[in-house]
Amino acid sequence: MAGKMIVILGGGVGGLVAANELRHRLPHTHRVVLVEKNPRHAFAPSFLWLMTGDRSLDQITRDVGTLTRPGVEVILAEAQALDLTQRRVETSSQAWTYDYLILALGAELAPEAIPGLAEAAHTFYTLDGAAKLRDKLQEFDGGRVAIVVSSLPYKCPGAPHEAAMLVADTLRRRGLRDRAEVHLFTTEPQPMPVAGPALGEAVQQMLARQGVQFHPLYKLSNVDVATRELVFEGRTSFRYDLLVAIPPHRGPRLAREAGLANELGWVPVERETLQTRHENVFALGDMTTIPVPGRWKPDVPLVLPKAGVFAHAQAEVVARRIAAEVVGSGTWPVFPGLGYCMLEAGESLAGFAYGDFFAEPSPKIELRRLGSAWHAGKVLFEQWWLAPYGSKREALRLALRLGGRTLGVPAVV
Repeated sequence: MAGKMIVILGGGVGGLVAANELRHRLPHTHRVVLVEKNPRHAFAPSFLWLMTGDRSLDQITRDVGTLTRPGVEVILAEAQALDLTQRRVETSSQAWTYDYLILALGAELAPEAIPGLAEAAHTFYTLDGAAKLRDKLQEFDGGRVAIVVSSLPYKCPGAPHEAAMLVADTLRRRGLRDRAEVHLFTTEPQPMPVAGPALGEAVQQMLARQGVQFHPLYKLSNVDVATRELVFEGRTSFRYDLLVAIPPHRGPRLAREAGLANELGWVPVERETLQTRHENVFALGDMTTIPVPGRWKPDVPLVLPKAGVFAHAQAEVVARRIAAEVVGSGTWPVFPGLGYCMLEAGESLAGFAYGDFFAEPSPKIELRRLGSAWHAGKVLFEQWWLAPYGSKREALRLALRLGGRTLGVPAVV
């Protein structure tokens, strides 16, 4: 049987899991090529800990090649164009012709989409941004901190709330409790509306516990850099001393230019298989849009949140389906829409949310009470993910011995 060429674009969570799973399941007569422009993989869930000074850059980054199975061909190059008719990918180093293509390019950040935001705001949504914000928080001597969800959708629905609580905790530890205010603004009606009102109320209570003032239904129009004011549609402006933004997101340029994206810039996929409308072309993770049951406004349907836990599960499904087709045997799994999140609350505490996002008539999500165990679970998962590939089984065994099986560490190696 002639060998197949499987090309994966993007070396984030989804791309790495897909590459490793395919290499595990396919004979070496078939090639697995992972194209990633950054030689260092940065673990995004740890950006919040970089922001607070609890992690260094070296602790949360790894060379991409150390995280892949032997036999995965890692190509350090930028994907530049797709020819879906000819099944061809142009990169900054060479062109590749594929039999199967997996797109795991994530979402792009576009702070320039809101006037004044790029000039005025810090962000923890990039590695460099989190490091700069860490330095700013260490020199901050009091005043109003505004954390703003600037538009929808955005990656990791819990991250803005975690950031607000961690910033408040950081300032408290620096002795600024009485000299600083932390405000969280969002265009949404509640925290994480896809998870339902009960979870939203629970998260609001977590925010209040840390003294964070929550402002729902605030849509950012522009930032007045000179006066340090946030201008909202139909709301009173707000003066800040430190601005932290979740910038506008957009789908990756490559997918938009290839005609894979919808009018909003995201790639529609079949929710159980992650298949695009093109044969043997799959997309997963943050670049996709997947409807889920229910609506958070009459004219706004719910969509699956953009989160690494979903990219991870989707990558396994895609890889196993491709492998089963290539070798003519094996399982054809479907993506079940299950997900979880450890929600950092400061003071080494976290909550744990878990649920079924495909449940009818609307997603069914539960939030466990705050505890140090959930924080420990997040630390264990971080250490497992960043372990060199050859050490992952030992790292997983250690995590399970320490209670990881009940903390949400996935038993996937």
